[in-house]
Amino acid sequence: MSRDALLVTNTGRRSNFAPARTVTRDLLQAGFTVRAIAEEAAQLDLPGVVPVNGPAAADGAEIVFGLGGDGTVLRAAEFARPAGVPLLGINLGHVGFLTEADVDDLDRAVRDVVDRAYTVDERLTLDVVAECDGQVIARSWALNEVTVEKGARERMLEVLVDVDGRPLSRYGCDGVVCATPTGSTAYAFSAGGPVVWPEVEALLLVPISAHALFSRALVTSPTSTIRITVEPYTTFALLSCDSRRVFDLSPGSSVTLTRGARPVRVVRLHPQPFTDRLVAKFGLPVHGWRANGR
Repeated sequence: MSRDALLVTNTGRRSNFAPARTVTRDLLQAGFTVRAIAEEAAQLDLPGVVPVNGPAAADGAEIVFGLGGDGTVLRAAEFARPAGVPLLGINLGHVGFLTEADVDDLDRAVRDVVDRAYTVDERLTLDVVAECDGQVIARSWALNEVTVEKGARERMLEVLVDVDGRPLSRYGCDGVVCATPTGSTAYAFSAGGPVVWPEVEALLLVPISAHALFSRALVTSPTSTIRITVEPYTTFALLSCDSRRVFDLSPGSSVTLTRGARPVRVVRLHPQPFTDRLVAKFGLPVHGWRANGR
């Protein structure tokens, strides 16, 4: 039976070309059929790969490799999620919070995939529907976060937030972030939200630079429905899903967010406590400020 893998690579850096070729070579030698996004395959000049395009690029594959940083992993998730295929992120960038292995561990990571020596976690996602004047204007989803932000730099955005059909608060703000636990270390964290362990099932709501006494981050039930309405008298807004899918929102538009119907399946090569990941990725001072060798 054929074993297929899809490669999604950040081709914006030539330094990423060699790791992509290494993964391709190792997988081909192990008997895999290797697919690559057609444009990237042409740029990388990968011999033996099958160029693919479109949302069904990962259908029937055993695994999707995301070679790059967190942005590349989010792009790879767009192919992995609809196909229900596990996603393995290889960090070729800087922080790479969504990645599982670094470039130095590339050979071992591929070997573990070939040997099927890995586990798979399911990560909660968000489904989003935007409406205006009773008409649906956008449908999308996110692994990290959905944001509603002001479209005009010089104007404050006025929004009303409802939770489970009940009005919660009005905010004059730069925007609102609704995040998953996976996305709690991304934009939501920068906006002042809490870090949430990935195993926790919850939704996060974080106002951005809100002019309000009640402006703290909130953690709701995973079954909650969050609705963000752009007030009719305010400026236009932008709806962004993982900073990859962006839609215009006219005044009076509303955005409804619920737990995603489909999770993203993430490969785990070696069990690692989330605490250790936080310490490593953020460079946290676990030894104390006096532990300088003296």
